[in-house]
Amino acid sequence: MPNPWLALDLGADPAERIRQVGRAHERFLSGDEHVPPAQIRSVVADSWKRSADALPGADGTAPIDLSDGDLEQYRAAHPLARVLPIFRDLLGGLAEDGDHLMAVCDAYGRLLWVEGAASVMRGAERMNFVPGARWDEEHAGTNAPGTAIAIDHSLQIFATEHFSRGVQRWTCAAAPIHDPATGRLLGAIDVTGGDHLANPHSLALVRATALAAEAYLGSHLPPPASAGRVVALGRNEATLTFGGVRQRLGRRHSELLVLLLAHPEGRTGEEIGVDLYGDDVSPVTVRAELSRLRRALGPELLQSRPYRLRAELDSDFRTVTRLLERGRVAEALDEYAGPLLPGSDAPGVTRLRRLVDGQLRAAVLASADRTLMRTWLHAPWGADDLEMWESYARLLPPGSPARPLAVSRVRDLAVEFGLATRLQRPRN
Repeated sequence: MPNPWLALDLGADPAERIRQVGRAHERFLSGDEHVPPAQIRSVVADSWKRSADALPGADGTAPIDLSDGDLEQYRAAHPLARVLPIFRDLLGGLAEDGDHLMAVCDAYGRLLWVEGAASVMRGAERMNFVPGARWDEEHAGTNAPGTAIAIDHSLQIFATEHFSRGVQRWTCAAAPIHDPATGRLLGAIDVTGGDHLANPHSLALVRATALAAEAYLGSHLPPPASAGRVVALGRNEATLTFGGVRQRLGRRHSELLVLLLAHPEGRTGEEIGVDLYGDDVSPVTVRAELSRLRRALGPELLQSRPYRLRAELDSDFRTVTRLLERGRVAEALDEYAGPLLPGSDAPGVTRLRRLVDGQLRAAVLASADRTLMRTWLHAPWGADDLEMWESYARLLPPGSPARPLAVSRVRDLAVEFGLATRLQRPRN
């Protein structure tokens, strides 16, 4: 059975394959989405459909997302900067032979490094295949690094398999790279060059390079930043990992622990009572709840007068707010699993929930990034966010197939909420 991730079957004629796929590409762009499977790989056909939904046509150019100082600062802090020597060691020979480029992108398709001979770099610059450019499918169409991060798998993209016509003289092979500690996608490593790259060796090489990078990152993991961790986003009952033991807490204990995490300086029993119950609460009830929490956590974790945590605990909701403070909105959205203890009506938890949600939502809106907005809108907590839908619809190109759907969603929500919308119905 042919390898679906390889561009050419053994013995295939590259020139004939370019013509065959090129004809299928033009048929697809003319509106015929039922291209025979023999003419196009399913992984490419699926990518073309995603690209057509996001882009107004096949003649655009990847936009520049980061430049100058912003680019330097961003990639210097990126985890893949630590394995750049591995990339250069394993792929540098290809990049220096005058026919290939080595490229590294982040999980959102931003090119961080592009290296190769000057003559090849000049050709790549004409299609904005340069550091700082956005090469995910939504902004650049089908291409190896962008599609590798979209499907989380290594693959080759050959010549006319590229969605954008301006990229079809190139062939590329790319493999995704993950954080070995969390499994989170970090980006991809890519080799780009001529048609001769469409062979099993280039795919095996980028995959081996990705594995070597992950192995290095795994062997150089930083020490734990805290003695334990609390997970409370998107769930009604928090989990606490401490001293190598993981336990699931009841709702009231979850609320208490979150409130204590939000106030590392400590809280009096009266303050906790107000945060937990509001104004009408007996001090005896609060002491009883805290006593039960101490038995659940152990005396080494909770102290009184004031009530506070003895050990340094991290939490998922504090991770989100820290990332937002550093301007790392995409990473914060990745970490966000949903509202904080969504079933809780404790006043202190409700305030904290609104704070975290509000900060993240405002950052996503301010980013004007369609990918981040779509992620928010496709999540249960963002599906009815009228303002986000309006902003998302405005950012979609007029010819995008996704725009009528977004405008329709805006109108439906506006009617449901009894509000007016400034969006105009798109013309066909």
